[in-house]
Amino acid sequence: MYREETLVTIGKRENNRKRNYLVINTLQGKHIPVEPRKALTLFDALAKVIENVYQDERLLLIGFAETATAIGAQTAIRLGTKYIQTTRESILDVEYLLFTEAHSHASEQKLVKDDLDGIIDEIDRIIFIEDEVTTGNTILNIVNILNELYGRRIRFSVASILNSMTEKQMKEYEQKGINVHYLLKTDHRNYSETAEGYHENGLYEPCNINEISDVEEVCLTGRLDARRLVDAAEYKGACESLWRRVDAVFNPRADEKILVVGTEEFMFPALYIGASMEDKGCAVRCHSTTRSPIAVSSDEGYPLRTRYELRSLYDSDRVTFIYDIGSYDRVFVITDAEGNEKAGRNSLIHAIRKKNSSIYLVRWCQG
Repeated sequence: MYREETLVTIGKRENNRKRNYLVINTLQGKHIPVEPRKALTLFDALAKVIENVYQDERLLLIGFAETATAIGAQTAIRLGTKYIQTTRESILDVEYLLFTEAHSHASEQKLVKDDLDGIIDEIDRIIFIEDEVTTGNTILNIVNILNELYGRRIRFSVASILNSMTEKQMKEYEQKGINVHYLLKTDHRNYSETAEGYHENGLYEPCNINEISDVEEVCLTGRLDARRLVDAAEYKGACESLWRRVDAVFNPRADEKILVVGTEEFMFPALYIGASMEDKGCAVRCHSTTRSPIAVSSDEGYPLRTRYELRSLYDSDRVTFIYDIGSYDRVFVITDAEGNEKAGRNSLIHAIRKKNSSIYLVRWCQG
């Protein structure tokens, strides 16, 4: 079973007065490079917690952007449900439900209302999937919105890798009829002090948006977008099809050391492809770019040493980051960004090229 010392490390948030620390999961595949199969196994463990609880109910799983999108996708696949993630991106020609995450660096969350409208009469329960639930306020926020919009017929649950809610907060959930599931109970009382004890003396690599690097870039069609409602089995099938084409084009070999990089909310397909490469015998690590500005430190025990500042592949005005890039035989960037943001492409490739020469950009495209 998972223990706190194997899953939890504490990072120091940059310029966030609401909460100075960030819980960094060592196996989640976001900030810290991870063996992708270990990440998916962690997500499967969460699915096992709830797979026999709601067998007679029609479920919709909602994963929270950006860090829980892959957890939600894998859990939905394991349970065979419908799935949709929240997003901070803009989707054309849809109506959103808007809510906030108070402690986040990017607090606005959106959920496509059009898709909920189309399925709400076909489900009995919504299960919110998170990497961590701290106060539970974000989920209460969206539950109130959904109750006001659709009435109180729908039941709600939340499932997370980590849970640090107080007894009072858990009691409030019980009174509201919201079931809470988790893998590991944590206590945040010393996290702020731990974060303050670290020096911000790591390596900060600035953004370079102008240096154009020549990398092989391919666009592979058949994308399903989990920001819109998907059937989890169909989503897995689409990811498997993407992997088969990546395998055919690039033929990763069993003796290769490979990095697979996802982009922001687009985490699950990168982990899926990385795990499939592991199944071929490759030594794979996977992590993703992120909006989270985390301090880096050379202090012993601190989880992140080097921070690369980037521009987003989705919005050239958005600053994003990736941490602790290592040296590999080949690096694959897997993204659903459409290719209009050259600053994002250039800065990410520039960061990866500091330690790597063989880099490939794979866009999962519509059509």
